[in-house]
Amino acid sequence: MLTSDRIELALESAVHRAGDAGSPPLLASALHYAVFPGGHRIRPNLCIAVAAACGAPFPRETYAAAAAVELLHCASLVHDDLPSFDNADTRRGKPSVHAQFGEPIAVLTGDALIVLAFETLAREVAPSRLAPAIAIVAGAVGAPGGIVAGQAWECEAAVPLADYQRAKTGALFVGATMSGAASAGVDPEPWRMLGDKIGEAYQVADDLRDVLCTAEELGKPIGQDAARTRPNAAAQLGIAGAKSRLETLVAAASASIPDCPGRAALCKAIELQTRALFPRQLTQVAA
Repeated sequence: MLTSDRIELALESAVHRAGDAGSPPLLASALHYAVFPGGHRIRPNLCIAVAAACGAPFPRETYAAAAAVELLHCASLVHDDLPSFDNADTRRGKPSVHAQFGEPIAVLTGDALIVLAFETLAREVAPSRLAPAIAIVAGAVGAPGGIVAGQAWECEAAVPLADYQRAKTGALFVGATMSGAASAGVDPEPWRMLGDKIGEAYQVADDLRDVLCTAEELGKPIGQDAARTRPNAAAQLGIAGAKSRLETLVAAASASIPDCPGRAALCKAIELQTRALFPRQLTQVAA
């Protein structure tokens, strides 16, 4: 079975459990709507790639970790789109969850997805490895440096770009790389830097897309950072400066991969994946 198919199967299994008989029908529908069809599934694929590079002796735990990371990502998108934050009516080319189901169900959907991520780990990870697995994921989602903190930075009058990007986007990439390593039975800490660099690269690329792409290309509203006076790498560094920063981060990500059996293959995969983040419009911009 292809990796992508196994990711979808793990997610389907988790969402099906949450929306099983007895679940409020609207909530069950919203949970499935929020997760499927997905985006590029970058974070779960990264989790699995790291585990594979380390040997991946516990595949069920690896796919559980990958699913947990993606469920947290989906939860963050649901909450991010709420009227109290971005008030975005579209996501992934279709109405956002709050636009489709209403704000109360959207809030509960995001909350339920967060809980479901931890439940997925609890079901699949061996007891001897469960506490570290939960600690990694909790660090990626909570305070002081997880995606909740990243969202909270938007409520502050002054927002440091590095702190905001590290929490809003980087934390879940760190969670993906460290979860992949932990699920393979190796020390996850050396994998923190890889997630941090890829996460920052992804955010810089997203900032560039917000400036260079159309809403139709992105499947979501554009210009949100400028409209809400949020930090944006393209706005602070200029298009050329942000492109240069993105190039630096891509190189740093590859260089940060720890020694492992599959380092060469992972390095190549990371290079291809991060290059794919570059908006096509950047070909016309000199660094």
